[in-house]
Amino acid sequence: MEQYAIKMPDIGEGIAEVELVAWRVQAGDTVAEDQIVADVMTDKATVEIPSPVAGTVIELRGQPGELLAVGAELVRLEVAQGTVRQAKTSGASGASGASGASAVSARAGVGPGVQASPDASEHAPPVRPAPPTPAPTNTTTSEASHPASRQSAAPAVRARARALGIELQAIHGSGPDGRITHADLDAQLLSRALPHADTMPGNYGERHGEQAVPLIGLRRKIAQKMQEAKRRIAHFSYVEEVDVTALEALRARLNERYASSRGKLTLLPLLARALTLALRDFPQINARFDDESGIITRYQPVHLGVATQTELGLMVPVVRHAEGLNPWACAREISRLAEACRAGRIVRDELSGSTITLTSLGPLGGIASTPVINHPEVAIVGVNRIIERPVFHEGTVVGRQLMNLSSSFDHRVIDGMDAARFIQAVRTLLESPGLLFVD
Repeated sequence: MEQYAIKMPDIGEGIAEVELVAWRVQAGDTVAEDQIVADVMTDKATVEIPSPVAGTVIELRGQPGELLAVGAELVRLEVAQGTVRQAKTSGASGASGASGASAVSARAGVGPGVQASPDASEHAPPVRPAPPTPAPTNTTTSEASHPASRQSAAPAVRARARALGIELQAIHGSGPDGRITHADLDAQLLSRALPHADTMPGNYGERHGEQAVPLIGLRRKIAQKMQEAKRRIAHFSYVEEVDVTALEALRARLNERYASSRGKLTLLPLLARALTLALRDFPQINARFDDESGIITRYQPVHLGVATQTELGLMVPVVRHAEGLNPWACAREISRLAEACRAGRIVRDELSGSTITLTSLGPLGGIASTPVINHPEVAIVGVNRIIERPVFHEGTVVGRQLMNLSSSFDHRVIDGMDAARFIQAVRTLLESPGLLFVD
């Protein structure tokens, strides 16, 4: 038998290091040729690392969350005699130190591979057990088991206490010189009728223990991107209220007529349509700012990022050329991308290149928010929930459906006046929804 080292291969695109996300094997496991041994991540792409040879795992190098350089040893195997020489001849990466993209099974999406082996919580320090809680002391029983001096009480009070099963030793008399009275017996009866203090509402007992959860994988990437965006971009937010009563009525009529043939419309594709139309007059907002070179690139096409929540964290797939899609085509593309994100089938190209981002928390959207710009873009439009409120409309008080748009802009390159005018243009389109279908 001899030893064989699986090294971190060069997965291309000039990547010098990757993050170890999860192990698929453990020491002592027997692996087959081409069996996946680990998941690593670069940017927002998860890559599966297969074993070029069959063998038994001797040692794993690294813990999930660590950064590994290309060429670093990943797994050491015990293999049959002659395997190393054969691997060198075939060009597989191994003890020779060579590495190649052929040893990598790339999945550009972030998906099930991250969850296939123990997740972050399984690598966290164990939860400290809660210290034992002292059992509540039953004062009556305790004191009764240790007879005390005879309590002062009238014979009638003693006879009543015996009939009620009350131990006089447990009572502190309120009469002169601590004498126990009938009122003290009544108070004792009342305390029996009420729940014990430990079970009273509001006294639910303490909880102890803590858990350290390492920030790895996609969650680490999100944290890094958000921190960089807040550090580099001078954010300012603008919130505007929009009356979407007519828009919702139109959407309901369109779904009633076309849902069976074209698919159901949600609010997002109509918002996307309003953004693409408004951006024609505000090209400075459909842009990306390279703050290192000092160059702002304005785009004619609208590549719309749509923030999508997944079990692994927030992802932003991109609807390419949103300006060329009607609401139904846009709805289908948003649905396809969201499903691919949640199922882990999204590819790298579908997660990059956006020129402006649309974000929504749906019914959890709150009243207002301050979304973080998706660097290097210069604007993000946030959608809050729709609520019905009484408003003055054409001289009378009526119920109208209202929604806030909470948007953030890069104040280094976008003036407040331009941002306000852009959102007002979007508002006009949403409040007069017939304009959405006029090109």
